[in-house]
Amino acid sequence: MQEILLSETEKTLLFSLGAEGVDWMQACGRKGRCTTCLFQVHEGAENLSPPTDAELRYLAAGRLRDGQRLACQALVLGPVLISVPEYGRLPHIEYS
Repeated sequence: MQEILLSETEKTLLFSLGAEGVDWMQACGRKGRCTTCLFQVHEGAENLSPPTDAELRYLAAGRLRDGQRLACQALVLGPVLISVPEYGRLPHIEYS
């Protein structure tokens, strides 16, 4: 599992990852219409914005589990430690 620590940015997690030069899978153009950009929170869940309507719909439908959020929806408000699930990994990145 590759873990990533992000600091306060007040931008979406997907934007913050891109600013750090980290490629992250996403398919719907950052609109919260799919779950390809989901991530697992390990520490700092309190430092993310509350779940959006899109995330709540996916939670209710069982497409997101507890501790998972959408990178295109969650705003980073402080330090957070996350990882990408195995099925969301990109082939050109080496994960440890």
